[in-house]
Amino acid sequence: MFICVLVTAVCGYPVFAQSISYPDAAQSDPRTIGWMVGFPPPADKLIMLPESNFFSFPKLRWSVCHIRQLLPTKQISRGIGAPVALKYALDDGIDTVTFTPLGGGEPMTWRQSLAHNYTDGILIIHQGRVVYERYFGALTQTGKHAAMSMTKSLTGLMAEILVVEGTLDETARVATIIPELAQSAFGSATVRQVMDMTTALDFSEDYGDPKADIWAYSRAASPLPKQPGYDGPDGYFEFLQTVGQDGIHGQAFGYRTVNSDALGWIVSRVTGTDLTTLLSERIWSKMGAEMDGYMTVDAIGTPFAGGGLSGGLRDLGRIGLLMLNGGEINGQRLFPEKVVENIRAGGDQRAFARAEYKSLPGGSYRSMWWVFHNDHGAFAARGVHGQTIYVDPAAHMVIVRFSSYPTASNSAIDPTSLPAYQAVAHYLMR
Repeated sequence: MFICVLVTAVCGYPVFAQSISYPDAAQSDPRTIGWMVGFPPPADKLIMLPESNFFSFPKLRWSVCHIRQLLPTKQISRGIGAPVALKYALDDGIDTVTFTPLGGGEPMTWRQSLAHNYTDGILIIHQGRVVYERYFGALTQTGKHAAMSMTKSLTGLMAEILVVEGTLDETARVATIIPELAQSAFGSATVRQVMDMTTALDFSEDYGDPKADIWAYSRAASPLPKQPGYDGPDGYFEFLQTVGQDGIHGQAFGYRTVNSDALGWIVSRVTGTDLTTLLSERIWSKMGAEMDGYMTVDAIGTPFAGGGLSGGLRDLGRIGLLMLNGGEINGQRLFPEKVVENIRAGGDQRAFARAEYKSLPGGSYRSMWWVFHNDHGAFAARGVHGQTIYVDPAAHMVIVRFSSYPTASNSAIDPTSLPAYQAVAHYLMR
């Protein structure tokens, strides 16, 4: 049991919970609690109702695996071809790999870290083979899990592909592509500044402030009918036009989800294709995926480019392989190698340092991927509550984790995650 505060906004829904004591991974397992079990489930085990606050903990642990039952979505089709099976060479010795958490403390094994971090699914690929795969809680091999802000990295990947292919000019002002954003802060920013989140926005994403802009954004993005008397923007496109500027673009990194939705709009405008269809055509239908993915949408059907993706653990592993192998998978090239080279090079480290991420010293942000600039050249897609695709080129390793950690911020989970990933990389490289 431990005490913390959960304040987050997910899939267009604000969630505000007070300081409480949370049960551990075993006690909060959805199978143990019995969420949504029965025909019908007992009233105290229902999660479907809006007033049930379905992203509060421990309901969160069921909800992240059942987004499609809670919100409207659009499919990311895997196409009609047969999936390409991953190769396996399982190594149970990984369970006993030991590391010391960031900041010190008692050594911990890899296996212990999984429960500590409320892991729902974990996959490790080394030299093209799956060496470790586990499922917990409500997630199974056939299930899908919310990727949260890892969605941003796929939006950024699509933009980087278009830049390298010459379809999108990264130096262009956003207003020249999206005239509707001319009067917003985005209008004067370049596409690259949006891609790297160095825009200067008058937008607060402080989840601890009930008056922060993130809550107005969440209300606008909700696909459900608005509350009586609501007269604000409806949907992502309308809200983005209201965002004002504060400062000079390009000077500092500022993690704001609205950048990702602006980028999703840019990508869709230059291709004439919505993000879900584009991901299907360029990635999902060509990488040998086992299952369709899907994305949540707003009231007019716009995919949530900043956090709406759900997919299978192995399929996110295939995304990791694409990034590890420079755009190739199953002997096919899906996008130019230059795309990954650009992302791995990272963004402006001085701009990133101004954000003061204590668990990511020396890091940067490029095309909505987190770049660590460590000895292994690691980079990652990351999402709240512990989601990650961690790519370690030196170790030829990909780690994919789905998680339902009680608090949203990764600063709480990094101390027992990042050193664990590095310890496994060293183990595999022995």
